[in-house]
Amino acid sequence: MQGNISLDDLSLFLAVASSGGLSGAVASTGTSAPTLSRRMAELERATGQHLFERGRNGYALTARGRELLAEASALRPLQQRIAQWASGPGTTPRVRITAGSWTARLIARNIGRYWQPGAPWVPEFISANANLDLARREADIGIRARRPEQPWLAAQKAQDVRYAVYGLASAPKGFIALDAQALTPAERWIREHHAAQIITTVNTERVALDLARAGMGRIVLPTFAGDDGTGLQRLSDDIPEIAHEAWLVSHHEARHDPPIRRALAALIRLLRGAT
Repeated sequence: MQGNISLDDLSLFLAVASSGGLSGAVASTGTSAPTLSRRMAELERATGQHLFERGRNGYALTARGRELLAEASALRPLQQRIAQWASGPGTTPRVRITAGSWTARLIARNIGRYWQPGAPWVPEFISANANLDLARREADIGIRARRPEQPWLAAQKAQDVRYAVYGLASAPKGFIALDAQALTPAERWIREHHAAQIITTVNTERVALDLARAGMGRIVLPTFAGDDGTGLQRLSDDIPEIAHEAWLVSHHEARHDPPIRRALAALIRLLRGAT
């Protein structure tokens, strides 16, 4: 190979190869015949291959030209998808937001306060207590319990998170806990201070909430979640040892993308209002 291969030249190559000559490619691409001729010669130079037999009957592919056609044909569906993306109804950028279960619930329940249909971005939610890799764009925005140390992540404090015990006053005084590794401050606190009082375990926080509503036991919740329509009573003062800050985190460069910037501004307003 003699140089860099231009994707534009490959796209023109597909047009010339499909039409068998320059005139058909002129009609399909809007590129002049002299320009097409020059670009095909440049593609041959860049690949170091003889791709066409040029004659009065047009541009006939050589064996190597047919091989390139087979390889480059994969560009066609990609071109179609990009054209559909650019002109179709699904052009609104999507912003992936990851948060713990209770914060994700808060964001979802209050979506009308920060997003409406027709907005120039669409939220996508990934509810996960484990941190997703923002550097690899597993998510665009993360809400985390501490300020990140990685230099490529930008962060702004969103809220102070407090916790308390919730349940029905008539329920047993034992706790409902998660059976998986205790990742959240609430789960760590239950296992460190009340392991002997765990009545049962579940694998999702939503099931724990439903069992607490049914009167099976108590759960520990962030106060912004426990005080927001759970149907449970607060049964303790704040638990100071597990209170923490919540940080809105994004990739340092991606935060300047307009849809991500809009999402960050909307979420910071919502979360600061929920402290």
